[in-house]
Amino acid sequence: MNYRMVADAVAEKLLTYSKDGGGWRVCKNTNEVRVSWRPSSEYSGNLYKGEGVIKAAPQEVWECLKPVPDGLRVKWDKNVKVFELIETIDDAVSVFRTVTPSAAVGIISPRDFVDVVLIKQYEDGTISSNATNVEHPGCPPKPHYVRGFNHPCGCFCAPIPGEPQKTRLTMFFQTDLGGYLPQSVLDSFFPSNMTEFYSNLAKAVKTFKAR
Repeated sequence: MNYRMVADAVAEKLLTYSKDGGGWRVCKNTNEVRVSWRPSSEYSGNLYKGEGVIKAAPQEVWECLKPVPDGLRVKWDKNVKVFELIETIDDAVSVFRTVTPSAAVGIISPRDFVDVVLIKQYEDGTISSNATNVEHPGCPPKPHYVRGFNHPCGCFCAPIPGEPQKTRLTMFFQTDLGGYLPQSVLDSFFPSNMTEFYSNLAKAVKTFKAR
């Protein structure tokens, strides 16, 4: 599999999502994030978008977000139990396995995901993470985990002109958790999960800045 080609295609797709304002319906709105959704064109579920402003410079926010083993993300993101590097493709593209704990009061059992991830920097200072599910010979399905599938997803950490200590964080999320889960559970879980993600990230960035 040409992982670089797959990753580049995901980055283009996420750019398209970010520029396409049509069809979004707001499903959750807090002081930190607005979560919207529309039907996914990738699978039978929904594509979710989170939009919020984090009170820190883009590089500080990125330090808390960036996908690296033993990074800050594993410490604060309750949805990431293990983040394991499977293969480095080049200086911007890698394949990772992510393990998530049980959720929704145990209704959702532990999952694992195998994704190719591309880190991309734009001329305006925006840093983005772009990911999608792939198969990898070094990481077949494992016992005790339901294999889930992330469809094109990721985030943009964008500077705000004139506001050097603020970052506009836009996230796109469309995940097939696999297994047999009621649609009502999924419709409730994903927006709540994204809201909590932004809240926990804001706290993590504050702690990081105070170090």
